[in-house]
Amino acid sequence: MKISTVSKQSGISADTLRYYERIGLLPEVNRGENGIRDFNELDVQRVEFIKCMRRAGLPINVLIDYFTLVQQGDRTIQDRKEILMHQRTLLLERMTEMQQTLDLLNHKIDGYEDVVLGKECEFTRIEASIGRV
Repeated sequence: MKISTVSKQSGISADTLRYYERIGLLPEVNRGENGIRDFNELDVQRVEFIKCMRRAGLPINVLIDYFTLVQQGDRTIQDRKEILMHQRTLLLERMTEMQQTLDLLNHKIDGYEDVVLGKECEFTRIEASIGRV
């Protein structure tokens, strides 16, 4: 599969995919006789995993460490699991902070709506007192 197809499917730019390959986050992608990258299904699955982990906030260096361990085989399973568990803890902490921020925003929005509703009620009372309603 060409890089343009992988880019379109994953939503990750071709430049970013090339960067991931250059820094070792993606293994060197096979190339056809013409030198064009030819992503296989395993490459595409790895791109999707990287995309998901990046969206969750994992830094590139952590992903590089993780994939370095993957390449070392089954003896690193526990280490890989520990990386993922630690990142899950960090993600849960960020989610808690984001929920607190969302709660504060909702409170502020509700306050503004109360102010607007109060002003509308006041306006209606004024109009009623002068006989416009």
